[in-house]
Amino acid sequence: MDQISAERRSENMRRIGSKGMKPELQVRRLVHAEGYRYRLHRYDLPGRPDLVFVGLGKVIFVNGCFWHYHENARCKIARVPKSNRKYWGPKLEATRDRDRKNVRKLRRLGWGVLVVWECELRNEEAVRRRIRRFLGGGDTNHDSCLSERRGGRA
Repeated sequence: MDQISAERRSENMRRIGSKGMKPELQVRRLVHAEGYRYRLHRYDLPGRPDLVFVGLGKVIFVNGCFWHYHENARCKIARVPKSNRKYWGPKLEATRDRDRKNVRKLRRLGWGVLVVWECELRNEEAVRRRIRRFLGGGDTNHDSCLSERRGGRA
């Protein structure tokens, strides 16, 4: 049984945004501290990636474990709510399928894709290492990304 009323639950869910949430901001801070610059939420790319590194041809999605239905068994956040399972099950499954399709489309277009899950951000250093490897190893010369800020490719 749900701990709060259906109206209150609905209001809580409605107030959750899709951009600029805590996990995304945390990843943005990590990436920026590494010296990379990026574009946000490119609407012309499949799935509207959270961070786009045009000069590198790479994107990062920051996925909330609940909303994107994280499949990792160790994730405590991703679970189908006990109330209204007929609604939530198909909704979350459709989101997962859409995410997979968008990643495939981006890869076919030549983009490198990294997905960072909300639960992974508990170990910020591990996420930092993954991002560093994904964006180009330990290299501190990010000229192709820095050119975006100076009027390079958009």
